[in-house]
Amino acid sequence: MKLFITGFGGFVGGSVIAQATKDWDIYAVDRIDIPENRDAVSYYSLDLLNFEKLTQLFEDINPDAVIHTAALADIDFCQNNREQAEAINVGVTRKLAELCAGNGAKLVFCSTDTVFDGQKGFYVEEDEPHPINFYAETKVRAENIVNALDNSVVARLSLVMGLPVMGRGNSFLARTIEKLGAGESVKFPQNEIRTPIDVITLGRALLELAGNGFSGTVHLAGNDRLTRYDMARRIAERLGFSRELIIATDSNAMPGRAPRPNDASLDNTKAKQILQTPMRSLMDGLDLTLNF
Repeated sequence: MKLFITGFGGFVGGSVIAQATKDWDIYAVDRIDIPENRDAVSYYSLDLLNFEKLTQLFEDINPDAVIHTAALADIDFCQNNREQAEAINVGVTRKLAELCAGNGAKLVFCSTDTVFDGQKGFYVEEDEPHPINFYAETKVRAENIVNALDNSVVARLSLVMGLPVMGRGNSFLARTIEKLGAGESVKFPQNEIRTPIDVITLGRALLELAGNGFSGTVHLAGNDRLTRYDMARRIAERLGFSRELIIATDSNAMPGRAPRPNDASLDNTKAKQILQTPMRSLMDGLDLTLNF
């Protein structure tokens, strides 16, 4: 089975590659340089916006499944650079969907909990998205493209916690540990409620979705629903740092920032029903990612 992964240098993509079993032949693409340690993975340095080269590579590989993790995910950058965000988050997804439809490959698309407005919280898959920033708008449009395919998955990811498994990665945990270790305080929003999932569990779940028979939308989230501030305090305490170094803030009171949903927590009941990969508590997920 051939698995095509976008964004190999990213936080989520790196976890998927690191955990892929011998059941998969892995073909991974990103704009960054190819890693020196290839570990039997076929890496390609490619700008996904170069549709001609992307099409040629895809047709040469002829994958059985695609896990699309690559995205422009900086919410504030997307808000101020809408054409670029549209091209990457929607345009690339549309092209991959066309390619998958052409060869029958299954497409697993990584979406986000922020497609919701945060008024309700504990959202189920059937709840109607209502984005309140442009990044989320692009993800909703991409979801609609993916949902039009017969063999596809929209995986809405909650806040991802953990350490980069390979290469770079946008890990709030790594940044937090570095600052706490230096005795610096770290600000976390008290207004944002999430259901954080660790990056190891997430990688396993995405691989399972690529290989099983499920099609549709699923929420990949942890078992604990809590504010980002409380989450950070628990993590600090578990790691032996002072909880007092975690400072409460309000993400929607900061000037110049795109709006964030206050309660974007996700109900993971469906994930527990369709996946063998267990969804975990905050502390179990922390232990898993620290010991991986």
